Amino acid sequence: MIRSLADIEAFEARPYDEAVEPKHMLDLFRLSAERHGNRTALIYLPTPNPDGPAEHYSYRDLLDSIRRAANLFRAAGLAETESVAMLLPNIPEAHFALWGAEIAGRACPINYLLAPDHIAELLDRAEARILVALGPDPELDIWSKVPAILAKAPGIRAVFHVGAPPPGTVSRDFNAALAGQPGDRLAFERKLRRETIAAYFHTGGTTGAPKLAQHTHGNQVHSSWSAGLFYELGPDDVGINGFPLFHVAGAFVYGASAFLRGSCMILPTRLGFRNTAFIKNYWRAVAKFRVTTLVAVPTIIASILNAPRDGVDKSSVRTLFTGGTPLPTELAAEFERVMGVPVRSTFGMTESAGTVAIEPVKAPRVPNSVGWRLPYSQVKAVKLAADGESFERDCKPGETGILVLKGPHVGPGYTDPKRNKGMFRADGWLISGDLGHVDAAGRIFITGRAKDLIIRGGHNIDPAMIEELAAEHPALQMTAAVGEPDAYAGELPLLFAVPKPGAKPSEREVLDYLAQRIHERPALPKRVVFLEAMPVTAVGKIYKPALRRLATERRIAEVLAAGGIDARVEGVEEGGTISVRIHASGGAKVEADIAKLLRDFAVEREIVPLASRH
Repeated sequence: MIRSLADIEAFEARPYDEAVEPKHMLDLFRLSAERHGNRTALIYLPTPNPDGPAEHYSYRDLLDSIRRAANLFRAAGLAETESVAMLLPNIPEAHFALWGAEIAGRACPINYLLAPDHIAELLDRAEARILVALGPDPELDIWSKVPAILAKAPGIRAVFHVGAPPPGTVSRDFNAALAGQPGDRLAFERKLRRETIAAYFHTGGTTGAPKLAQHTHGNQVHSSWSAGLFYELGPDDVGINGFPLFHVAGAFVYGASAFLRGSCMILPTRLGFRNTAFIKNYWRAVAKFRVTTLVAVPTIIASILNAPRDGVDKSSVRTLFTGGTPLPTELAAEFERVMGVPVRSTFGMTESAGTVAIEPVKAPRVPNSVGWRLPYSQVKAVKLAADGESFERDCKPGETGILVLKGPHVGPGYTDPKRNKGMFRADGWLISGDLGHVDAAGRIFITGRAKDLIIRGGHNIDPAMIEELAAEHPALQMTAAVGEPDAYAGELPLLFAVPKPGAKPSEREVLDYLAQRIHERPALPKRVVFLEAMPVTAVGKIYKPALRRLATERRIAEVLAAGGIDARVEGVEEGGTISVRIHASGGAKVEADIAKLLRDFAVEREIVPLASRH
C-alpha cells in the first residue's frame, strides 16, 4: 500500500528481483495464468450495447493465445531482432499479437490513423517483417491503407488480417492461423531477459519524421508492476480500457498492470472511447459488469460526466485514474462531487513505458500533483544549460524546472541514436521536456510542456495556468490555451473553449471572468474562440498543434483582410512547426503587399497564386 514517499522507500529496501517478480512479459502472463487461471482476463464488447454479445477470455485462454501468436510469428520466419507491425484497435487479437510479437521477436504497434507513407516508414525503421491489420470493417477503415503501405514496405514477408477477408491483397486469417499453432508451449527457444528489446513505440505526434522509442521487457514489466501497485489492483477489480494499444496507456498503464494483478479488462468495441454510442451507454456498462476502476483522459471524463446515468447503479466504482494531459482541478473536483469517487492522476511518457509518477489511491488528491515517483526510480526538477542537455543545477523543493527521471522503466533510447540528444543522456537520465517541480514531501507537479510555452515579448507564459483557471468557469467544459502570432509581442495568449451542453457563454463574459483571476497581466488571453469539440489525438489528448495551426490561420487571415487583401489562408503543420499557405491572386504587387503586412510576424509563409490551385 502506497500512501507516502516513505512507503515507496520501504519497498526499495527489498532487493529488486524479489520485489518485481516477472523478468519479462512472458513471465508476467505465465505467472498470472498460474495464479488466476480460470478467472476472466478480457471481456470484448463487439457493439456499444452492454447487453449485447460479449466475448470472454480467461487468463489461461490469454496465455495460450499469446503463445500461439508467438509460435505463428516464428513459423512465418520472424527473427529475434525483427518486428511484427500491428494496425489494430484494442480488441483481443491485438493483445495476442502484441504480447506474442514481444516473445517471438519485437512488436511495433502503429497508430492506424497515420498516413500510409508515414506507416511505411515506421515499418522500415522497425525492421518489420510481418503485418497484422484489421480487415475491411464498416466502422473502422484501416485496411484501405494496407495496399499503399505494402507498396512502400518491401520488407514485409507475411500479412495477416483480423475479421473480414480483404479482396485483392494476399493475406492470411489471423485467428485461423492461430488455431493451427500450439498454445501450451513455445515451439522455439528464446532467452528473454530484462534488457531484451521488446518493442518499438512511435512517438512525436502525427506528423514529421518517425521516432521510435525502444522498450525492453524490464521497462514494460516495471511500468506495469508500478501502476498495479499504486492503483492497488486485485482479482476483484474490473476496468474499462478504451485506449488503443499503440499508446502506452492502453498497453501498460491500464493494460498489463491489470493482467499482472489478475483484474478483468473490458474492451469497448473496435472504436474504444472514440465510440460515441458506447459513451452514451457508459454507465450501463459500469452497472452490468460491476466495474470498479474507471480510466479516462480529461476529455473523456467530461464526456462521461454528461452521459446518461440516472437510475444506474454505480456503487461498484471505487476510483477513476487519469493521465496523458494535465488534469483540470475543477474537472476532478466536479467528478468527485457528482460521482462520489476519488480521481487520481498519472504522469507518463512513451520513452518510459508509460509511467513516471502516479497518485496513489489511498493518498489524498493534491491539486495539480501527479503523485510520487515509482519505486526504484528518481525524479527531480533541474535547470537545463543552454545546450538543452546538461544540468546546471537541481531545483530546490517547489522550484519550477524541467523534470528528469531515471529508473528501470526508462528505455534505452530511440532506434535512431541521433534522436537521443536532448532526451536520453548517457548517464541514464531522461529529460522529459515537461515543466514542473517536486515539493518537500516528494510529490511531483506538472505545470506544462516546455514546448507549449507562450512567449509574449520574451515573457514565458505557462498555458496550463490559464487553462486551469478557465476550466473553473461554470459554462465551460474543456479549455486549451495556445499562442497566436502577434506583430509586436511575438505571441499573445488565445483561449479555445468548448461550452458545456446547453451553455452559451459570451467571449466578453469569459474574458471578464479570467481578468478577475489571472493576476499575471501578460497571461490574460486577449480573446476566446468557442469550438464544438477540441481536436484530440487517438487517445483523447487535446492536440495542441492543431489549435496552434488554427490560431495562426485565423490571425493571419484577419491581418490580410484588414489590409484589403482577398486571400484564403491555410494553416500548415509539419513536425510541430506551424506555417501558413496563402492563396491569393494579383501577382507580384499582392505578394509585396502581403510581405509588408506580415513583415513583423514570425510565421513562415508560402504564397500560392489562385490560378494554380487544383
